[in-house]
Amino acid sequence: MFTGLIQAKGSIKKIEDVGGDKRLLINSAELPLENVELGASIAINGVCLTAVEFVEKGFWVDVSIETLTHTTLGDLQEGSAVNLEKSLTPSSFLGGHLVSGHVDGVGEIVERYEDGRSWRFSIRSPEPFAKYIAQKGSICVDGTSLTVNAVSGAVFELNIIPHTFDETLFGDYQVGSRVNLEVDVIARYLERMSAYQSE
Repeated sequence: MFTGLIQAKGSIKKIEDVGGDKRLLINSAELPLENVELGASIAINGVCLTAVEFVEKGFWVDVSIETLTHTTLGDLQEGSAVNLEKSLTPSSFLGGHLVSGHVDGVGEIVERYEDGRSWRFSIRSPEPFAKYIAQKGSICVDGTSLTVNAVSGAVFELNIIPHTFDETLFGDYQVGSRVNLEVDVIARYLERMSAYQSE
């Protein structure tokens, strides 16, 4: 589990093809790894992956065909920037919302503009997941925990403060950029409970 509070930005240092899957070397110089053990989970752009090898200022992860197909990780190239977050520990401060690192779908940036000192972004989600996105509810975008400001059909709006804009990938996004989306897990469980009771 994660909080959706990005701890550092990293970059893709190397990509290797391994039997149809990919192996990524993540440059994580800004993310302290001293307390991270081999096999630990680290979220990369909101995708929970396993650290399989550590190197100086970085680590390797394996990415399956399933993950490459259903997230934006297949779009990454050497040099691409990524959001990084280590998994929760019992003493972690939960400042965002509970994030599983299991991406529900890929969205697209459809609008971006300055609004005072902040930035406004509009993102189109895949239609099947639009029902889980609510005004003032939580959403995870490339691993970043955010509050939804407004919703219109499958398009939702976010207000990004300067700190988040500078410390995450939001400063890099342009209209047309693809992003990983994870909806609030509470909405998922409420739907399942409601469906089960009506069966």
